[in-house]
Amino acid sequence: MNYLLVAATPFEIAPTVELIKQKKIKVDVLIAGIGMLATAYHLTRKLAEKKYDFVIQAGIAGCFDKDFQLGDVVIVKDEIVGDLGVKEKKEYKDLFDMNFLKPNDFPYSSKVLKNKNKDALKLLKLPRVSGVTVNQITTAKPVIDLYVRKYNAVVESMEGAALHYICSQEKTPFLQLRSISNYVGERNKSKWKIKEAIVNLNEEVVRVLSSEF
Repeated sequence: MNYLLVAATPFEIAPTVELIKQKKIKVDVLIAGIGMLATAYHLTRKLAEKKYDFVIQAGIAGCFDKDFQLGDVVIVKDEIVGDLGVKEKKEYKDLFDMNFLKPNDFPYSSKVLKNKNKDALKLLKLPRVSGVTVNQITTAKPVIDLYVRKYNAVVESMEGAALHYICSQEKTPFLQLRSISNYVGERNKSKWKIKEAIVNLNEEVVRVLSSEF
């Protein structure tokens, strides 16, 4: 299996990278940068340079649902960009609401960017959730409520939708793994569990890299 491992920052996948070096596992690593723009550029360029059998995006994320514990790892089954639209008369409208996109315009399906690779989604026994990708970390309760109500979002990242969009366009199988480091809106970082989230995240990444499917 020809793997590409993608992360926004080096520290999120540092344990896996160290293991790759020690065991000489054949996997390419791409640190694509924070945010959709950086991820879109670097991932597209990488996929143009080389054909991959499978792309794994790994990173920490905020969570909207307190039924999940900090440190839990999830698979993101579908994504949406949460702040691509307009706020008009106190109502947020996305591109679908404004009829710039139809619900099933490729690569969208029912207004979201789905991972349609069933084998990838079943690879790990982890919860499969919906994600929202944003350009600005969410702190305001009305916005939190909007993402949960409108998109059924469980996790928030700044890169996930770029992975889903690009890999769907390129017809490259992919998997987005996120480990919950904090609850969305909580800015007291002493309550976050970044270290635990990274440990758990990398354990699951290694499981994927050790699998054949």
